[in-house]
Amino acid sequence: MTNVSVAAEWQLLYDRYYRKPEIYQMRWKHVDLSRNKVACASFGGPIAVIRDDSKIVQLYAESALRKLRIFNSAGLLLSETIWKHPGGRLIGMSWSDDQTLICIVQDGTIYRYNIHAELIEPNMSMGKECFEQNVVECVFWGNGVVCLTEGGQLVCISDFETMKPSKLPDVPGLTEDDMLQPTSLAVREPKYTMSGTVEVLVAVGDEIFGVEEDSVQTFRVDEPSVNESDVQDTDYGNLIGPVQKMIVSPNGKFLTLFTHDGRIVVVEMETKQIAIDYSCESALPPQQMAWCGMDTVLLYWDEDLTMVGPLGDPVHYFYDEPVILIPECDGVRILSNTSLEFLQRVPDSTESIFRIGSTSPAALLYDALDHFDRRSAKADENLRLIRSSLSEAVESCIDAAGHEFDVTRQRALLRAASYGQAFCSNFQRERVQETCRTLRVLNAVRDPDIGIPLSIRQYKLLTPVVLISRLINSNHHLLALRISEYLDMNKEVVIMHWACVKITASPSTPDAHLLEILLDKLQLCRGISYAAVATHADNCNRRKLAAMLVEHEPRSTKQVPLLLSIGEEDTALVKATESGDTDLIYLVIFHIWQKRPPLEFFAMIQGRVLARDLFVAYARCHKHEFLKDFFLSTGQIHEVAFLLWKESWDMGKNPMASKGSPLYGPRIKLIEKARNLFSQTKEHTFESKAAEEHAKLLKIQHELEVSTKQAIFVDSSINDTIRTCIVLGNNRAAIKVKTEFKVSDKRWYFLKAFALATIKDWAALEKFSKEKRPPMGFRPFVEACIDADEKAEALKYIPKLSDLVERGEAYARIGMAKEAADAAAQANDGGELLERFRKTFSQNAIFDTLKIPFQGAS
Repeated sequence: MTNVSVAAEWQLLYDRYYRKPEIYQMRWKHVDLSRNKVACASFGGPIAVIRDDSKIVQLYAESALRKLRIFNSAGLLLSETIWKHPGGRLIGMSWSDDQTLICIVQDGTIYRYNIHAELIEPNMSMGKECFEQNVVECVFWGNGVVCLTEGGQLVCISDFETMKPSKLPDVPGLTEDDMLQPTSLAVREPKYTMSGTVEVLVAVGDEIFGVEEDSVQTFRVDEPSVNESDVQDTDYGNLIGPVQKMIVSPNGKFLTLFTHDGRIVVVEMETKQIAIDYSCESALPPQQMAWCGMDTVLLYWDEDLTMVGPLGDPVHYFYDEPVILIPECDGVRILSNTSLEFLQRVPDSTESIFRIGSTSPAALLYDALDHFDRRSAKADENLRLIRSSLSEAVESCIDAAGHEFDVTRQRALLRAASYGQAFCSNFQRERVQETCRTLRVLNAVRDPDIGIPLSIRQYKLLTPVVLISRLINSNHHLLALRISEYLDMNKEVVIMHWACVKITASPSTPDAHLLEILLDKLQLCRGISYAAVATHADNCNRRKLAAMLVEHEPRSTKQVPLLLSIGEEDTALVKATESGDTDLIYLVIFHIWQKRPPLEFFAMIQGRVLARDLFVAYARCHKHEFLKDFFLSTGQIHEVAFLLWKESWDMGKNPMASKGSPLYGPRIKLIEKARNLFSQTKEHTFESKAAEEHAKLLKIQHELEVSTKQAIFVDSSINDTIRTCIVLGNNRAAIKVKTEFKVSDKRWYFLKAFALATIKDWAALEKFSKEKRPPMGFRPFVEACIDADEKAEALKYIPKLSDLVERGEAYARIGMAKEAADAAAQANDGGELLERFRKTFSQNAIFDTLKIPFQGAS
């Protein structure tokens, strides 16, 4: 009897059964769909209702001001707002994929609302063409819209995320001949077209045009006539005649046409072949057309809903009130003033179980459970009959349970599956558990207070993640949290959204008390972003609460920027320094640098060693003047002196700093300033003296460059300056530098000897060697000659070397082995030098003759 009662509700269309269970009794009151514009979201989404301003309606104890009301699918009011927008009549209204309500008025202005009837700023526009010509019709699809203007212009927005309107090519006849007006529009979504852009189908006169982004093509339907001789070369598309209404199938493969003579023609989009051609009882166009899944087409006239399939007689449903058809992926929701129904094809698994007279394994298994409950032996008999197909029967019962909206029937089918599973060893046990989990979720969201009547196929297409997102957007946080826990999903999104909503909804709650409430829930989820919640609190002008929340954020990378945004620079600097992250510290430094006065900024970073050092490192490269102010404010005068000294060196790199350039004077002044600052501290006496001598040297070098007209002195060392003066023959200047900087005689002899050797003035070198006894002997003269590769000149001075080791080494350097050996033999160094020479001159026999005496002496 159960099977009979279930199947009695079905309708047969050819060989397919359809059912239309009632999902909800609508909870709204005084809502007449015929007086309102209605927009229903797919996947069991919300319903937007607003009084239709294109109709003259009688007001019943209601305000003349129109209200935009948003209900859930059970008719429970979620939110409402007064509609008071300019721009003319409301032309079109639809929900986007993310459940944003899109409203388009006559002048092309787009108003957007969320599910709480809150206007989303800013308002957008369909463009200049729509503003000038007015919008007369809108066709929406998932996340886009096409508008038709009074001038026959098509304007498209392909993605509501970007909101970029684009003008489509002109349709032949619309703009040229004002007498022609499009009779119908339909849209083929971008994901189903070859070009990847939206295709707009426009019926004009006897023609149908396919309009894409950069092309317009005529859409023709080809089918041979019954009498081919009569219309042998005639295009069948012309025989269809004017099209009064058309829609595209959900998968974009079929186009449904309602012609002027009352025929329903379904055409395959690619092959242009006709799949359905049915003559309706009325030639008047239906008020609504919709696909029921991919199987049949629904047509609605007043009080009559007709379902037409490829074969067989149509099925009629009669209503005494207006209805709205809401296409879904697996059926159509039928919304009326009093109820919401779901028309769908009966799933194969359900049909196999409940069809009258069914003897399928699933039907026998379901019947076996009934016998088992009545303790009848017939249960065992049924199981024996289907033992070979028991796995198939169990699967069918599970699948049928998933497609049911009635909870009692779900339980019965799942009990039958569990009963059969006990006798089926090779069946996956998790299959029943998985279906039970899914159904618990679906039954929870189908509750009228939630009002999301998803089928199991819709749920799988929508995904649990999106479902939870829609629940939290509707402020059903508790249910979203329980589902997340039940499905082992991340709870962070739910808790964070709840926290933000709680802050918004609690303007009068004290910060400390609200913080306690928030932490109680936020601590349920590890790793949750307190910074994101604190940001929302700051946006709600709860800065103190934001500061209290951000204290609990464990990630410095999120904590520090937020502290800066709410004005907690001191805390931000502490947290950034504690993290040790140099990027974060620099972020805080630059922020405070821009916001605070210099002295206040200096005081903040002075106590933070890492922050101070990073600031100094940066300022040394880019902000010298500011760094000087910092050092002066902190009493580090010597650091200012070092900066001045460095600036003088940097200035010296400028090629204009020589040849009497005006830059010469500032360099000297900088060094003198540095000397004065160094002199103020006892610890930097050496630096003060060095700076003084540096300034003195620069002056002398500058004078030398001016007198010689050669830019070769400035920034050279004292040694180089003396050497250059001697090379240029300016002995007086060299002696002056020697005297000014108290150059020792030893260094003087070295410098002059090498300078004279450089210019190969051997006579002057010899004269210089005879002026008085050199303080270091004749070694400087020997080395200068050897470096200049003048052996003959070196021989003048080598015999005068008093140190035998030095004499032997000098002879060895110019290749005189015998003299080197004699000197080494006479040297009192224990034969070390002689042994070294033997290795150096290994081919020379002279050292072998000295070997025996040397060994004897040792």
